[in-house]
This record gives sequence, structure tokens and C-alpha cells, in this order.
Amino acid sequence: MPLPPYLHDIQKEIETYGKGYGLDFWETHFEVLDYKRMQEVAAFGGFPVRYPHWRFGMEFEHLNKSHIYGLSKIYEMVINNNPAYAYLLEGNSLVDQKMVMAHVLGHVDFFKNNYFFSKTDRRMIDGMANHATRVRRHMERLGVEKVESFIDACLCIENLIDPMSPFIARKAPAPPRVDATKEPEREEQQEVPRLRAKDYMDRYINPPEFMEGQRRKIEREKDKPKRNPPEPERDVLQFLLQNAPLEPWEFDVLEIVRDEAYYFAPQRQTKILNEGWAAYWHSKIMTEKALKASEIIDYADHNAGVLATSPGQMNPYKIGIELLRHVEERWDKGRFGREWDECPSMEERRSWDKRLGLGRKKIFEVRKLYSDVTFLDEFFTEEFCREKKFFNFGMNDRSGNYEIESREFKKIKDRMLFQLTNAGEPFIFVDDANHDNRGELLMRHRHEGTDLNAEQARATMTSLFRIWRRPVNLQTVFENKRKMLRYDGKDHTEKTDAAPTR
Repeated sequence: MPLPPYLHDIQKEIETYGKGYGLDFWETHFEVLDYKRMQEVAAFGGFPVRYPHWRFGMEFEHLNKSHIYGLSKIYEMVINNNPAYAYLLEGNSLVDQKMVMAHVLGHVDFFKNNYFFSKTDRRMIDGMANHATRVRRHMERLGVEKVESFIDACLCIENLIDPMSPFIARKAPAPPRVDATKEPEREEQQEVPRLRAKDYMDRYINPPEFMEGQRRKIEREKDKPKRNPPEPERDVLQFLLQNAPLEPWEFDVLEIVRDEAYYFAPQRQTKILNEGWAAYWHSKIMTEKALKASEIIDYADHNAGVLATSPGQMNPYKIGIELLRHVEERWDKGRFGREWDECPSMEERRSWDKRLGLGRKKIFEVRKLYSDVTFLDEFFTEEFCREKKFFNFGMNDRSGNYEIESREFKKIKDRMLFQLTNAGEPFIFVDDANHDNRGELLMRHRHEGTDLNAEQARATMTSLFRIWRRPVNLQTVFENKRKMLRYDGKDHTEKTDAAPTR
């Protein structure tokens, strides 16, 4: 449904306020959807069209039942695209629509200016439609079940990418310059290393037969095939595209899954900062500019619902907005730098205010350069932790209840950073494409204190086998023991592995 004139006027008003605060956003197109259509779009990840697959239907059913039973309600969605597209829920109050528009502008400003979104496809709404067309053509030619089964395997490993790969500049080596006037040189023969010996002992320490054996050993090493990949490769999907025995349609499907995985990766890297930034600006615009006196109570009620934190859950809106406000206050009062860090008096620190007024400039800098991990790592301070009463909790085996485990700042911060690093998922690398010289795939799990989920590990190996078509091995650690897991297409096996990896 196109935007009604009264909502169009509100959009222009909210955009004027946003620009007045310094927000820099793309042109944004809003569309009003009923709750059923809103759930369909949400099931597609915010896009109006996606390739056909049963998981989107499953997600729709989950969202629909959640709405019917009053467990959740989708107020807005926005697409990282230029121009941006956003959706409003039909039937929302005028206060809700204002708040959603202000919130969306914060997101669009973040999409446009944050470094981690700088490499994403800004025309992805067209890209998704193109992906859908390509997959449907494969299904028409090969059958739905065959293509969907392969998509299942690809989606099972869609997280095995390197989110930082788009930011790494890889310069191709320049080809050697050839001088046509010179004869081609013979390959230099590598010098055979000699054991250290005094001159009079050299013929005994390095006899001719020993030197000949060493020379032959060097030649054998040179003739060995080079390891593939030369170094452990984190972008597993890219490695499979380059090396797996894929049919053309399989290559196309896997490439689509990889492209979409990289498009969504920055959203996983910046969930707290992105939602906090949008919540900060909808709060600022609504409370200082857009609200009428009669709307204050409704706004406060709905905003409290957005920022509410349930037991055992991390609300990215709440943490993000509170930490941004904390940063703004610190830089406004000059609570940073060497003098602040070395101040020993708690009383002096509480009353510290140099009236620098640098807070707004600082949070715009944070919006531009930081991800969730770097945001919390730098600005989640002990003062903030104590002020907001953070704590760790866990299951008490004796009582059978969840209880507070610690209020210690370091433990709290370390756990939060651990949960956010790589979106809380394990680091998996391709280690060797010709393991044991049998064409088997060797994967390596970089163990960082948490064992793999055994069921998920087996499902991942099954999917890798479907794509690689040869046995798949995974080196990991279970219960402090090095394990080699293996799947040969029929059985999952494991053995204790004493061999070190490179």
C-alpha cells in the first residue's frame, strides 16, 4: 500500500528533524503493510522477493503464530539499499508510526556511514530478485526437490565465511618480465646444506653418498604437490566454489548463498551498535521535536517495551542506547584521556566535568568506525558496568535454578565479548583439500574454550560431504582431548588425534 498523504507529511517532518541533528541518510521509501504481508516480508529477511525454499515458509508460520498468540509484533523493517526501503505496520497508532520513521532514519544513516556496511551491495533488493529468478529456473529444469536439497546443504554452512574478507586488499603477483633478447635461464639448483665440520673432518661428516642422498631428498620435496590451500582458509564457501566438483547449477546456487551471507554479515557484526544508534535517534527526535503533549504517555509506554530487558536475554536496543549515552556524557564532560585514567580519587571522578561538549561528535565517530566487539571492548567501562548493574548468571547444579554467578567487571565483559566474537559461532577453517593424499577434505576448528555442538558438527560435515563428494574430516577438541571426526557418506566416526596441525 502506498504511503497515505498524512504519513507522507509526517515522513517529511521527521526527515527534517533528522537532518537538523546531522543524520546523513539515503532517500527512504516507506510502504504500509497489513500484519500478514509484514510477516511474509519478515520471513524473507525484509525483502519482498527471495528464492523459493521451505525455511521461509517455516519462518512465516513461526512469526504468524507468535503474532496470533500475542508473543511478538513487528513494528518496522528496513532494507540496507540505496534508496532504502522500509515498512510500516497497518493499524499502528500515529505515535508508533512517528517513532518507527525516526528509528528507520537512524538505521539508514548507520547503513550509509558505518565502515562495516561499506562493502555491501547497495542494490541488493534487485540482487535478491535476480537470485530468485535464477533458482526458479534451476527448479523448473531439474525439479524442486533436487535443487531444494542442495540449498539445504548450502544453508547449513552459510556461516562458514570470513566477514573481514571484503576489506582485505589482495594484490595479484605481477608476472615475471621476459627479455626476448636473452636465452631462458635454467632453474637455479638449490644448494645442498652441509653439516658443520672443520676442514679436515668434512669428508667424514659430509661424505659424497650423504650429500647425494640430501640432494635427492630436496628434489623429492620439490616434486611434491603444493598444499591446497597454502594457509588455512576461513572462507570455506569461496574455497568450495573454487575447488569442489560442482555442476554449473550447483555452483550458481552456492554462489547465491555466499553472496547473501556476505550481505547479511555486517548486520550480525553491528546488531547492538546499529539498534542502539536507531533507538538513540528515535528517542532524541521524538522527545525533543516530534511529540505532541497528548502523545507523551503512549510514546513512553511503547518505548519502554522496546527497551525492556527480559531475564536471561541481551536486548541490543537497551545496551546500545545506554552505552552511546554513556560515551556522549563522557566526552561532553572530558572523562577520557591520560589525566582521567590516572585520577585516583573516586570523589573527583564523580564530579569531573570539563564542559568540552565533544559528545555528539564522538558518537558520530563511533557510528562510523565501530562494530559491536570494538564498541564494547573500548567503551564498556567498569563505571558503566557498575552503574547499570550488570552481572553474569548461570545454572546452579545444587538448586537447579539460574542464579547470579558474578558481578566482577572483567568476567562480565569477557563473557559479552566472547558471545559477540564471530557472532558467537566457532571458527572453522579448510586445512587441506587432499588429506592423507586421498582427496579428502580436512577442516580445522580453532578451539577457544568451548566445545562444538556434536549434533551441529555432524550436520555440517554431512552438508560438506554433499558438496565435496569425498569424505570430510574435522579436527577439534572435545573434553580437552584432540579429536578427529570423519564422515564418509555413510557413517560418522571419531578418534583421538595426537597429530598436531600446522
